[in-house]
Amino acid sequence: MPAERPEVVTFGETMALIMPNPGKGFEHAKSLEMSFGGAESNLAIGLARLGVRAGWFGRLGDDPFGRLILKGIRGEGVDVSRAVCAGGEQTGLMLRDSPWGRTSVYYYRKNSAASRMKPEDLDEDYIAGARLLHITGITPALSESCRDTVFAAVEAAKRRGVKISFDPNLRLKLWSAGEARPVLLKLAEEADYFLPGYDELRLLFEESDFGKLEERLRRLKAVSVVKGVGEASVLVAPDRTERIPFFPAEKVVDPVGAGDGFAAGFLYGVVRGLDPAEAVRVASVVGSLVVQGAGDWESLPTLEMVETELGKRKHIER
Repeated sequence: MPAERPEVVTFGETMALIMPNPGKGFEHAKSLEMSFGGAESNLAIGLARLGVRAGWFGRLGDDPFGRLILKGIRGEGVDVSRAVCAGGEQTGLMLRDSPWGRTSVYYYRKNSAASRMKPEDLDEDYIAGARLLHITGITPALSESCRDTVFAAVEAAKRRGVKISFDPNLRLKLWSAGEARPVLLKLAEEADYFLPGYDELRLLFEESDFGKLEERLRRLKAVSVVKGVGEASVLVAPDRTERIPFFPAEKVVDPVGAGDGFAAGFLYGVVRGLDPAEAVRVASVVGSLVVQGAGDWESLPTLEMVETELGKRKHIER
């Protein structure tokens, strides 16, 4: 365990990831590549690369996939001291290919070790040692016990004065919008930072008019950042609404992981005391850099890379 506690703690399911050669589907691939991915571990790795102490925990199977994932996350400088490789259980698996430029993902996660997470697995003191707890809407979709665990973690954070960040990450392959809506809206009400995409927000609030969406967001206690409103993100804070343009990407190689990178950049700004609008600008740069490389987390940038890009932007603006 590191001498210093993580500044940001997150938890959820990370799965083994298998992909064929770029541009080929599984049916025609001659070789396969293996990695891993999960919204929460992606975020933790992104924070670690930005110099923020991050911790991730979850349940993995005590199998080759689980051990690969644990070593990989630890190798990126993330604290995994509360993660478990459970004997007799299996690690979730996802397959992803992009034939003809269209990405398809196939999940094999039913009855995975992660889906068996329960409130008793939480270490409240570990959560209490952080400044922020980050959760997503993926974990409560995995099972009823996972849902209970997320709400138990939120209550633990509130009891101990830890701020809560929430990315709804609505996954319609896991549950319907109708099933997700009451759960995710309740979590949004508990959050201090709410990070929805525009499409997600319209589904959750059953509203398309942004003015009315803004009114709904203002009823929350959270500082909200709505991603993908045209070519910008919109910050809705108690004192203002501000539209912040995306940082342009020179090329788009792989959009996977951009949202997790954005969240990491924003939480870096929060932890380092930046104004929320400046935190969104950092988030935009991180998201822009992520899409210019391949992989769920492999192209997450270092702080030096982000500062270089921000310097270029400021130079152009002058």
